[in-house]
Amino acid sequence: MQKCGKCNAHFSWRKIYKSLWWNYNPIKCNECDTTYKITMPSRLIFVSLTIFPMLSFGFFLSPFSNGVVTLGIAIFILIIGSMLAPFLVTYKKSF
Repeated sequence: MQKCGKCNAHFSWRKIYKSLWWNYNPIKCNECDTTYKITMPSRLIFVSLTIFPMLSFGFFLSPFSNGVVTLGIAIFILIIGSMLAPFLVTYKKSF
């Protein structure tokens, strides 16, 4: 997990997760109020962990003939990928 470059306070998983799902909103450090924006490579990481695996499974890799089962597993893949993303994305100080 990333921490603030100014005061070394860690950002919470929940704060980063909310930022990812709410249009990549900037996050603020709780200690020093420094604002951070997500980097462009981190946006690509988030998409590659959530949307791409879900769509790949749903359209190309699904061994199931039942659409409901395929959709359920695709959504499960989306949830797992989105829960891992806060550990891998980075933010930079906003000026």
